[in-house]
Amino acid sequence: MRKLLDGIYNSAAALAALFMVGLLVMVLLSIISRQLHFHVPGTDAYAGYLMAASGFLALAHTLKRGEHIRVTLLLNALKGRWKKALEVWALAAATLLALLFAVYSCKLAWQSRVFNDISTGSDATPLWIPQLAMAYGAVVLVIAFIDELVLEIQGRRMAVTSSEALRNE
Repeated sequence: MRKLLDGIYNSAAALAALFMVGLLVMVLLSIISRQLHFHVPGTDAYAGYLMAASGFLALAHTLKRGEHIRVTLLLNALKGRWKKALEVWALAAATLLALLFAVYSCKLAWQSRVFNDISTGSDATPLWIPQLAMAYGAVVLVIAFIDELVLEIQGRRMAVTSSEALRNE
């Protein structure tokens, strides 16, 4: 099961990286087209879609690597079962919020498909297509939070600390 979950997180991160490269291509295409005095319609819209997709698809991978911003002042002051209780509460609350976000992201993509909602720009992209990446990223984030919550309850969760957090600036 661990291998499957890690595969899901890593594949979402790989998609995020691919979309990030696509974002770079769109930005470069926009810059080059301006310099050479021709216009490629939709580059700004597609750059926005790709940026949102890369951000959402990277959320679970970032969580599993301990790179999300956490306020640990109170958590570090607690010990034993109080610390574990606060961790479980925080993960349960985060799971619930992520679940709500995933449900409404999926609902938004579905409704955009049903109502044939298209972008208002010159590209006229069906909005459910870029919204799928947001919905998928949100669903994978819920899976990652549930994974973290179960591991915490079982006492098997590894406290991953970011190397950036260790630096004092």
